[in-house]
Formats: sequence, structure tokens, C-alpha cells
Amino acid sequence: MSRLFTTRRQFLASTSAGLTLAASGLARPALAQAGRPVITHGIQSGDITANSAVVWSRADRAARMMIEVAATEDFKNARMIRGPHALENSDFTAKTVITGLEAGQDVFYRVAFASLDNEKAMSEPVVGRIRTAPTQKRDITFVWSGDTAGQGWGINEAWGGMRGYKAMLDQNPDFYINSGDCIYADGPMKSEVTLKDGTIWKNILIEEKTKVAETLNEFRGNYKYNLMDAHYRAMMANVPMIAQWDDHETTNNWYPNEILVSDDRYKVKSMALLSARANQAFHEFMPTDQSLAESGRVYRKVSYGPLLDVFVIDMRTYRGDNSPNRQDSRSAATDFLGREQLNWLKRELVNSKAIWKVIAADMPISILVRDGKTDFENGANGDGPVLGREFDIAELLSFIQHAGVQNTVWLTADVHYTAAHYYDPNKAQFQDFNPFWEFVSGPIHAGSFGPGAMDNTFGVEVKFSKDPAGVANLPPSDGLQFYGHVKIAADTGVMTVDLRDIANTSLYKVDLQPMV
Repeated sequence: MSRLFTTRRQFLASTSAGLTLAASGLARPALAQAGRPVITHGIQSGDITANSAVVWSRADRAARMMIEVAATEDFKNARMIRGPHALENSDFTAKTVITGLEAGQDVFYRVAFASLDNEKAMSEPVVGRIRTAPTQKRDITFVWSGDTAGQGWGINEAWGGMRGYKAMLDQNPDFYINSGDCIYADGPMKSEVTLKDGTIWKNILIEEKTKVAETLNEFRGNYKYNLMDAHYRAMMANVPMIAQWDDHETTNNWYPNEILVSDDRYKVKSMALLSARANQAFHEFMPTDQSLAESGRVYRKVSYGPLLDVFVIDMRTYRGDNSPNRQDSRSAATDFLGREQLNWLKRELVNSKAIWKVIAADMPISILVRDGKTDFENGANGDGPVLGREFDIAELLSFIQHAGVQNTVWLTADVHYTAAHYYDPNKAQFQDFNPFWEFVSGPIHAGSFGPGAMDNTFGVEVKFSKDPAGVANLPPSDGLQFYGHVKIAADTGVMTVDLRDIANTSLYKVDLQPMV
């Protein structure tokens, strides 16, 4: 047995006691009476590099984050970092970028909070692990999925909680790409749901999950809810996350100029206001590196050594209004990625020295995703030439070909089933691009849907699909919950993509040979 697996199991055992504090967001009475802060919702890490990572946690009161970092799990010769204050304006969350880490190693970290009345009054610590990016070639493994606690399917402890996060953690990945719909701010839950077989699905509930999120605290509550699950907390403590967002972090199918005139659930009608609150909560509760030029920006590059760069894109924030999406010329109405993000992505792809360039998208390219009867939600709009939002995708694909960018792979979730898509210009209406793969995997804990109809504009071929065959919103207990596993071999550079269910059954696997 390798040392890494031994260490991870030790961590799961050592963190479980401290992380149970988050089961209902309650503080331990003994600590509270003693005036000591309490970590309420575990710890997280994210946006790792070869020498840095973001570390996140939340206290039950105003306090100062303190982080110990060590090369071994016994914390011998640990380095202490005085982190930021957790204050009311961030709902007592705190995160910081820890630097000076050793490349390509397991790094052990321990988070506690110090009282602002007495710095010696410390919370009980919670322990986690980070695996930093390498600077030399070595095998890389990671997982991705999306769609957590959606369609009314919450934490059912009798079923085993959010089992998908345990399934991913069992693979001992280097990191996790959360492909969006990290929460369902627009998805109120009931305490019980009767299933088709007559059994009862029982959700743990908190007040913020009983209505749509409108206030900042209601958006925050949706993130706290996920962290109530033991599997989710264990995953976040031991596997760095690269998080992106899509629509349900705010509300279904939203676009920036939208006014919710017909949704009576909302008293707040301005999507600009709702999405601003949603964005603040996202960055407060996710371990994102916010040292970016644009406040609240989601798109970014995360480099993971000479074999891999991950390009996290945002198909939500810069789009025009949802429409029939059939415009035959470009305008603000056809924006999907937006000019600034599109130019950034081109520039970063060209400058990338990594063998593999993973484009982490929050929506698939060619699956039709509708918004009502006439409008479309993503770029796909039906068979035929490039129209509407497809102009952004066509421009990017053409640029990749002409700039000589090799080895791009698209990973996404969103549609609540898993699939492998191969894009062949010889079968496409628009042919100015090189062949590439797109892999879809999710939900990790939400309703199952699909399959979706396909748009032939970019010559997509469905190589594999696992879905409910048109039955809508199957519960997690029906087993159609999915994630993807990727391994990049150091010696050959081969990327192996494995689509899996949360029973850890391999459903479809393909080896991708790198082009040089």
C-alpha cells in the first residue's frame, strides 16, 4: 500500500471528528462557553499551483484564521501562517493564498481560528491535505463533475448522504474540477419526497433551502448546506477544488439583463442584483484565488505542471439575452463568452507550454439546452450553419487550429447525464477546426435527465451516453449519478478519460494520444 493512500485514510479518520461540527452548523457548547471560536463548516483548498494554494474555512464568530503547514502528517517542523480575519462582512468566512510550498508533494495543513478577545483562545483545528502541482513530469490524476443538491434531492443520511463525493475521494485524485451548478439557489427542498416504489427520500433541511435564494444570506446558506454533508466535507478537506459557476448558483437559465417578470417566487426581480449577490457568496464560500484584475471574475487558468493547464471558462456572466439564437451576424446579442474573455482564452492557449489544455466549460457545445419553448440556453440552436452564440465557439475553434494549439479537451457537466462526444470537421457544417473530444459527466448529487438532442453545426458524434432514456428527474438513489476521472501518464503523455458512476463502475474509457 502506498504512503499516499495510508495518509489519506489517516486524514479521513482524523478530520471526521472535527468536521462533524458542520452537521447542522452548530458549535460545540463547551467551546462556545469557553469563549473559543468554532470551525463551523470544515475546510477547503483550491486553485493549486506548484508552490501555492488557496485555503478556506469559516468560524462561528469574528476571529483570525491561523494555518499550520507541514511536509508530514505529524506536523513536525510546521510553519505557522497568520491568516486573514473572519468578519461579519464575509459571514465569518476566511481564505488566503498560502505560498512557499514544495512542488509535486503532499502538503499537510491545519486550520484553527483565534479569538479576537484573546489570541490564545483557539478553536479546535481541522486537518487537510493538498497535493501541489509538479514542475517535472509525473502522473496526474483528477476528477470532475457538477450539479450538487439539485431538483429537490438533498442530503439524505439514511441513503448515505452525498455518496458521489466519497466515490471521487476514493480515487485519490490530485484535484477536483467542479464544473458548475455548485448549488441550486433556485431549488427549494421538501423534508420528504415519495419515490415511485413508495419509499421516502428524507432531506436534511435548513431554512435557506426552503425558498429560492434572494438575499445574500440565503445564497450563503446554500453553500453551507452542501458543507453539512460528511462526504462533501471530507472531499474538500483532502482534494483541492477548481470551482466554476453556471446558472443555478443564481437561478435557472439566467442572463445579465434579465428581469424576472413571470416568476412569482421572487420578490427581487433584477438579475443584475441577484447575480451580484450570488457571485459574492460563490467567492466567499469557494476556495477561489481572487488575485485577478476583475472583481468577482470566475474565468482563469490553473497550471498543473508540464503536462496540464486547466482553462476555467465562464459561459454565464458575459452573455447576451437568451433568445431563439438564430442571428446570422455577430452583435452584442450573440455574445456567449464575451470579447474580453475570448481574447484572454486565445492568448493563454497560445502561451501554454503544457502538453494538454483542458477547457473546463460550464455547458456542453452541441447538446440542445432550451430556455422555454423558443429560446436557447447554450450555444447550440439546431442543425445548420453557425448562428447566434455559435459565433464565439466557431471563432475559438478556428483560432485553435490556425494558431497551432494542440491537445485541447473540453470537460463539462450541466445536462445531468454522462457522455463522450467526438467533434469531426468532416461531418460538420462549420469545418474550420481540428478534431477534438468533449466529455460530459454529472450530476454528482441531483436529478438525472437526458439525453439531449444534438446540433450538427460542429460535427459532433456521440461515442457514448448513459442517461435515463428520457425519464426526467430520477433521484440519486436510482444510480444515474456520474463523474469523470482523468489520468495523464508521465512517460507517454497519454490522457485516459474514464466516465464512471458513483458505484465506481467504469462506463466508458478512452486513451487520447498527445500530438506533438
